[in-house]
Amino acid sequence: MTPDPRTGHPAKRQTLFGVRLDALTMDETVARCLSAVRAGERLEIGVVNAAKLVNMRRDPALARAVSGCDLVLADGQAVVWAGRLLRRPLPERVAGIDLFTRLLGEAERAGLSVYFLGAKQPVLDEMLRRVAVRFPGLRVAGSRHGYFEDADQPAIADAIAESGAHMLFLGMTSPKKEIFTAGYGERSKVALVHGVGGSFDVLAGVTRRAPERWQRLGFEWLYRALQEPRRLGRRYLTTNVSFALMTGRELLRPTPSVTPVSTASRES
Repeated sequence: MTPDPRTGHPAKRQTLFGVRLDALTMDETVARCLSAVRAGERLEIGVVNAAKLVNMRRDPALARAVSGCDLVLADGQAVVWAGRLLRRPLPERVAGIDLFTRLLGEAERAGLSVYFLGAKQPVLDEMLRRVAVRFPGLRVAGSRHGYFEDADQPAIADAIAESGAHMLFLGMTSPKKEIFTAGYGERSKVALVHGVGGSFDVLAGVTRRAPERWQRLGFEWLYRALQEPRRLGRRYLTTNVSFALMTGRELLRPTPSVTPVSTASRES
């Protein structure tokens, strides 16, 4: 297995729709994250689902930000299924929220500090309260709500750096979290940056996560849409249809033929 030239770690990757994905299990991902923190490396994590892969084709800035991450993981079950269908298999779904909670537990055990950036202030406060109950030994270096102007980003990155946090979790929507990571992840001076989207809302109890059976069937998006049909219904429907069409076109794309070289050509 060829080492990753950026990290020296073994590279396990697949390319899906032109996007490089790291073909890692959840356990492998957690181990890679902890290894980076202990070694003082910088590791930026990006996650993709069907909607984000569609939007990356429409938004070059988002595509650059995601592709610039050190690890890009399959957050959506549809991405895993597409990989299998296209013979570019990924071992399993690595859901951003599951990775988030796993890393909080590992940080608590290892005495690592974390910083939370995102959500509205009341949601952030409730999440912090619940996190303190669930992970009582977790060191929280700092937190800030996610409603700020672009001009505020340098000061926010500096505040994160001054906190001394080892891990930064961004509870913001795409493409805001990816663009912040690309522009200010290094300035924040944390070893690990993970964009967790709406996970702050879930941990705060504001949003309910789909039951495990819905998740296994790949219907977590539908469960979310049913909770917020006006905001999410049309968005999920259009991106899912676009993703299915992308997969179909990729599946039907002919394999490039190789023209044999004749003996006469070789000898001329």
